Amino acid sequence: MSTYTWRTLILEIVFIIVGIIFLIPFLVLLSVAFRNPNAPRGPFDLTWPPSLDNLVTAWQTSAMGAALLNSAIITIISVILIVVFASAAAYPLSRYTQRWSRGVFYFFVAGLLVAGQASILPLYTFVRDIGLMNTLWAVILIEVGANMPFTIFLYTAFLRELPRDYEEASQIDGAGPTRVFVSVVFPLLRPVTGTILILTALGVWNDFFTPLLYLSGGGNKTAPLTLYTYVGQYSSNWPLVFSALLLSILPILVLYVFTQRYIIRGFASGLKG
Repeated sequence: MSTYTWRTLILEIVFIIVGIIFLIPFLVLLSVAFRNPNAPRGPFDLTWPPSLDNLVTAWQTSAMGAALLNSAIITIISVILIVVFASAAAYPLSRYTQRWSRGVFYFFVAGLLVAGQASILPLYTFVRDIGLMNTLWAVILIEVGANMPFTIFLYTAFLRELPRDYEEASQIDGAGPTRVFVSVVFPLLRPVTGTILILTALGVWNDFFTPLLYLSGGGNKTAPLTLYTYVGQYSSNWPLVFSALLLSILPILVLYVFTQRYIIRGFASGLKG
């Protein structure tokens, strides 16, 4: 007996329609970005063959190359530091049952409840006083601190459901806590680490407010910040604006397309343990 029902058909049609609706802005972006500069058209009109002139002009006039490099440096270093520190902190919090470990865990989780706007002024003053204004390290440190509570929460929840058999076997063989974590525990964290890598990379790459605060007074700019200034300069030339937007989102979009399955897999593994 077939399990395909009218309800399944209706749900498939609804999902297809919703998918098309979500694709429309991206199709408009591609249409305008690849438009022939000498052939003005409506937002849904396609130019055939597609022209790369707008992309080349946007690349040359927006300093997007340096901005993409800065965004890549900030994202890669931030993600590595977040994964290393959060996983190292979550391991003892999940394995020790003393009262202090639970208190420290709740202390980190409480960071999720603190509004980011409340820390803007003290953080800005601190970064200025230590001489990191207009440097990439200022943004990296802020991003690492902002993402630690949620990342520690995910790692701790995953570790609490992870069996201790392999750890105990390694300890019997004489491995110390650091060796057990590096060689045994951390490889078992790959599902949730994949989820954290993708979500954190997306958030750090697309962050606009933090670079605006700490990089706007210098020559270092990220892709979102460069796009913001570029839109203000070429607000009437939408093909160039859309081309710069496509260049700014293309690296992280490619990463997301090829790794999106790990997000669901990581969350599912965390729920199942």
